[in-house]
Amino acid sequence: MALNSPVINVMVGAARKAARKLARDFGEVENLQVSRKGPGDFVSAADLRAEKIIFEELSKARPGYGFLMEESGVVEGPDKTHTWIIDPLDGTTNFLHGMPHFAISIALQRDGQIVDGVIYNPVTDDLFVAEKGQGAYLNDRRLRVAARTKLEDAVFGTGIFFSDAEWLETFSKELNTIVPKVAGIRRFGAASLDLAWVAAGRFDGYWEHGLQPWDVAAGILMVREAGGFLTDINGGDKLLERNGIIAANADLLPLLQDILKKARRSE
Repeated sequence: MALNSPVINVMVGAARKAARKLARDFGEVENLQVSRKGPGDFVSAADLRAEKIIFEELSKARPGYGFLMEESGVVEGPDKTHTWIIDPLDGTTNFLHGMPHFAISIALQRDGQIVDGVIYNPVTDDLFVAEKGQGAYLNDRRLRVAARTKLEDAVFGTGIFFSDAEWLETFSKELNTIVPKVAGIRRFGAASLDLAWVAAGRFDGYWEHGLQPWDVAAGILMVREAGGFLTDINGGDKLLERNGIIAANADLLPLLQDILKKARRSE
């Protein structure tokens, strides 16, 4: 049975309302007004509309909570203990190229801890939800991370941070080190879904550099509630501070950490 607590219901309602407009926009990608923020980092009218809908819905349901949003940044609320962390369209480049792999990601942070998360792909109708201590679900199915224990059997997801030459060089070394040791590497371009797929056992693990809090907040909870583990790229717990992220089950996490560490030592 999927989660249906009041706060999850509020988050799902906001995501589905924003998703209806995104789905319509996705069908008319060529007509979207698009500006460019930087290489590989687009913002469209669709992003902004979706964020506005989510902001309005959550503000109405929980007045006073603060916000951290990809497009609009920080919006302070009188309630300093609660913050919504929102990516209204994760995978914007996929969206703008007509690729049906993108998601709305909403997380609720309470006293510095992520306690609720929703990740929703409007095209596939995949709705991932998680609540601290209550598990993670895809639609009505309880999620567990994959049980594979050997690198040679594992498929990992990753992402490429294009706008920083130093990180791109590091990633290239990591990729050269890990590819011969695993069953496969995938790069799909939406970090929230990558983490949700780890929770669902579709990926055996995942790593990426240079992510923002809104990219990973809901996905971090999703992986944890599905029995997985995460660290930042250095083995610490600063997962929301752009230190990179590594996620996997208990057996594969130290193996993935070790490979990535060796690759960086070769720099």
